[in-house]
Amino acid sequence: MMDYKQKLNELLLVTARQSASDLHLGVGRRPSIRIDSVLVPLVKEQILSKEDAEGLILALLTDEQKDRLYKLKQIDFSYNFEDRARFRVNVYFQRGFMAAALRLIPAQIRTLEELNLPPIMHDFTKLHQGFVLVVGPAGHGKSTTLAAIIDEINHKRTDHIITIEDPIEYLFAQDRSIISQREVGQDTTSFHEALRAILRQDPDVIMIGEMRDPETIATAMTAAETGHLVFSTLHTNSASQTIDRIIDSFPPEQQGQVVSQLASTLVAIVSERLVPKLGGGRIPATEIMLTNSAVRNLIREHKIYQIDLVIETSVQEGMMSLNRSLVSLVKRKEISLEQAESFSLNPAELRILLERT
Repeated sequence: MMDYKQKLNELLLVTARQSASDLHLGVGRRPSIRIDSVLVPLVKEQILSKEDAEGLILALLTDEQKDRLYKLKQIDFSYNFEDRARFRVNVYFQRGFMAAALRLIPAQIRTLEELNLPPIMHDFTKLHQGFVLVVGPAGHGKSTTLAAIIDEINHKRTDHIITIEDPIEYLFAQDRSIISQREVGQDTTSFHEALRAILRQDPDVIMIGEMRDPETIATAMTAAETGHLVFSTLHTNSASQTIDRIIDSFPPEQQGQVVSQLASTLVAIVSERLVPKLGGGRIPATEIMLTNSAVRNLIREHKIYQIDLVIETSVQEGMMSLNRSLVSLVKRKEISLEQAESFSLNPAELRILLERT
C-alpha cells in the first residue's frame, strides 16, 4: 500500500525542484505539473485511483479542513512543505471524485526588477492614499506583483500594513513596517467582515487578496477615500474592462456614487500577462493606466470605452498599452511574434505597431 504522506512529499519536492507553477492531482490521470504554462504529466508516476487520489489529498488536510471540505465540497488553504516551499491549495470534487490544484509560492519575495516589471511601478510604493489594482487572468502573476510592492513598502516605510487573503500566500518578514496578515476562514470570516473592522486597526496600507463582491469593493474604495493606500486584484483583462466590471457589479441606483468614488480614489490599474519567453520561462507584458484628469473625466462621463485611447496617447506620462508592451518584448527578442499575437487583445493593431517601430 502506498505511503501517502511520503508520496505527497516526493511530488511536492519534484514540483519545487522543477520550478513548476502548479501540481495537479486527480483520479484517472498521472500527477501533472505546469511548467511555463504547459501541463506536463509525471510519466514515472502511476495513474491515480480513487483511493490514491484521496489518500494523497487528505494527507494535506487537518481534521478541521476535512470537515469543511465534506461540508462545502471545496476548500482553499495554504500548505507549508517542511519549510522548503509553500503552496496555495484548492481541493474540490469532480464527478464525485476528489481532486486538487496546488500553486507553488516561492519562499523568496522577488523585487519589481527581478520580476521584469516597469520601473514606474516603484511610484506606487511611495503613495500614501489611493486605490491601485493589479488585474489579469488567473495564474498571471497578480499576487506576486502585489507581494513585491508590499515588500518594498515594508523595507522603506514605517507603516502598518494589513493584508486580507484567502489563503495567505507570501509570508512577509517584518522590517521597517508592522505587517498583519489575516487569512479568511482562520483570522476572519470574510473579506467584507475583515474590511469592516480594518479602519479600527490603524492601517496605513491595506492589501486585499481579491475583490469578490460589491461589499468588498465598496469598503475598499471607502478606505482609499478616507486616507489609506489600498491594493487589490480583479480577474479582468484590461483597465477599461476593470472599471466597467466595478461599476456594473452595483445596482443602477448605487452606480452614481461608485463612479464618483472611483474617479476620486483610483490611482492606477496594471493589467498583466505572463508570456512564454523564447529561451524558456515567462516574462510579463503589462498595460499601465494612470488616473490623470482625462481618465477621471471619462469615468465621470461614463465614457470608459475611450480610456484605451488615453493610455495609447499618454506614453510620456508613464502609461503603457498591452500591445506596446508586447511589441517591446518582440523587438528585444524576448518573445516570439506568435506569442505576442496570441496574448494581444488587438492583434491587427499589434502588427501595425510592429511595422512602425
